[in-house]
Amino acid sequence: MTKKPSGLNRWPCGQEKMSRRSMMAATAAMPLSGRLSADAAAGSDAIAGLIERAREKNAAFMRGDMDRWSQLVRIAPDLTLMQPFGGPTSRAFEASPQRLAELSRYFREGETELEVVQTYASDALVALVMIERQRAEVGGLPAQDWSLRVTEVYRKDGRDWQLVHRHADPLSEASLCSKRRYSPGAGRRKNDDG
Repeated sequence: MTKKPSGLNRWPCGQEKMSRRSMMAATAAMPLSGRLSADAAAGSDAIAGLIERAREKNAAFMRGDMDRWSQLVRIAPDLTLMQPFGGPTSRAFEASPQRLAELSRYFREGETELEVVQTYASDALVALVMIERQRAEVGGLPAQDWSLRVTEVYRKDGRDWQLVHRHADPLSEASLCSKRRYSPGAGRRKNDDG
């Protein structure tokens, strides 16, 4: 008997052949694949649009251009905001002219770059996991690094998407490059020395 080379005609689950039942189920699902692809394309268009909007609104915010920022962001009335400086979760957002003018004075001369780490989408929700690399004059201080790890969640509202959640934490390069690392087995941190 001739020995078959390993891995030939194997499915990821280790099965030698596809069963007749599996073949029939796959054939029955084929007409749906065209629709799923169209839905996936629409979803990826929505995600691409939200990413571009996030890039533009973030750049406007860090420049202190709150007029442009408020044109780009659609904030849901039930927004939850977990700000990078800590404190309790904010609910809703005050977009009064006075508040926007205050923010405009607080953030100035910013430069930004957006790195998308991961996206998740359904028909009604999109989550963007991002790193906002930015440098700006903040609170009257000279230009400084203001990079953040950010998760934003958008909810479909008619034809548009509303920001319903934003969570941001400072991204500290120093902490990423430190000699300390997480030891998953022990559930604690330990030095590289051991």
